[in-house]
Amino acid sequence: MGSCKMGRFSMGKTTGFLEYSRELAPRRPVTQRVNDWFEIYLDLPEETLKKQGARCMDCGVPFCQTGCPVNNLIPDWNDLVYRGRWKDAVRQLHATNNFPEFTGRICPAPCEASCVLGINQPAVTIKQNEKNIVERGFQEGWIRPEPPKIRSGKKVAIVGSGPAGLAAAQQLCRAGHAVVVYEKADRIGGLLRYGIPQFKLEKHIIDRRLEQISAEGVKFVTDAEVGKNVSVENLRRDFDAIVLAGGAEHPRDLKVPGRELKGIHFAMEYLPQQNKRCLGDTVEPETEILATGKRVVIIGGGDTGADCLGTCHRQKPLSVHQFEIMPKPPDDRSPQTPWPLWPMQLRTEAAHEEGGVRDWSIATTKFTGEAGSVKQLHAVRVGPPPKFEPIPDSDFIIEADLVLIAMGFLGPVRNGMIEQLGVVLDQRGNVATDQNYMSSVTGVFAAGDMRRGQSLVVWAISEGRKAAAAVDAYLRAAVVRPAPLVSAAQQIAS
Repeated sequence: MGSCKMGRFSMGKTTGFLEYSRELAPRRPVTQRVNDWFEIYLDLPEETLKKQGARCMDCGVPFCQTGCPVNNLIPDWNDLVYRGRWKDAVRQLHATNNFPEFTGRICPAPCEASCVLGINQPAVTIKQNEKNIVERGFQEGWIRPEPPKIRSGKKVAIVGSGPAGLAAAQQLCRAGHAVVVYEKADRIGGLLRYGIPQFKLEKHIIDRRLEQISAEGVKFVTDAEVGKNVSVENLRRDFDAIVLAGGAEHPRDLKVPGRELKGIHFAMEYLPQQNKRCLGDTVEPETEILATGKRVVIIGGGDTGADCLGTCHRQKPLSVHQFEIMPKPPDDRSPQTPWPLWPMQLRTEAAHEEGGVRDWSIATTKFTGEAGSVKQLHAVRVGPPPKFEPIPDSDFIIEADLVLIAMGFLGPVRNGMIEQLGVVLDQRGNVATDQNYMSSVTGVFAAGDMRRGQSLVVWAISEGRKAAAAVDAYLRAAVVRPAPLVSAAQQIAS
């Protein structure tokens, strides 16, 4: 487990998993939280957090680490929490993860699905422990800028400022390279800024980390869309390497009759507007999308659909329905996804607690409306995948003034930068790379959703870190006095 590095050879509380039960931070009351945009979880006392850390077993083979895309040293920092060695826990946490304050809030925690204790008991509260460790680090001032001591003289352009781009930027800057991040939006953060609702991730959490990254030397350029107002040729000329980290922004559409009616929008047309309002911006009335006083239908039962649901609740709609074409998952782990696989089972997010109607095995067949605006959604109940055959006499109509399509994404947007660079795409339409994250164009790398397709924030961070290591190796091959890639663990002074 790598425990010897911390001067220990076994867990501090070997019977902790027998003595303490799983305890999660309480959520603020629904009646309170739907009236504001603040995060919904309350704090737990330190003594409770120590007990939760003590539940981590000395299990020999920590499957949680392999279940985690960034391979977090989970048993190590769980034990350090139990011992009250918070500063050491912060160091171990950052050894593999640049942004645990993000994953500790919005990651679905595949690590917990792989927890050995989870075979026959509730898993260790890994995600909760992670969040509390990093918050303690910021509170105590232990997380500080760590600029490189030696500069390589090499320059790297990173396109996209989501979790993959930010992780690559911080790693490459600490390796001594000059890093410039180009973001097409008006603020830095990508999906974290405009895709994740405020009640799941308050934006000052992003700003706090950006201050550290900026102080380390990373330069940020906003309102800069590469391939449009930023020339691809100039980037190729001015930088020694380019990292494409623009995400998978091409939404999956619903091509049925009536799709052209007003009031039908993609989730990523809807969600950014509310984040802008929370940040004090004004949304132009002619483009404004609001659920207030409307009958809303959300098509898609995943995380993005849940984000739309929670946002709708706070805008006070008349009603909200969320439809999913897949059948309803079982309440407990499906036998088809045994431990330590990610379990197929019903998940109830905070947004689902707040209201609305969820329904499964439903396919939309068409939209109808009045005066050019949607008024009804026509649907039918369907059988299991992969055929999703309509069930006879199960069709129905539901009134709808606003329809939000949250059916996932089909990869990066092709026109513009990708076409101009001429990089080869894989069979799924993502940027194809070799094992070193380099595309078909020498010196142009890709990471995150742009490379692997729609995925999790924790995967994006992992991709950004691995791509940074590959870029660093590529650049060092031409540097007389190379600077080693500094581990994120070294950001905290001893």
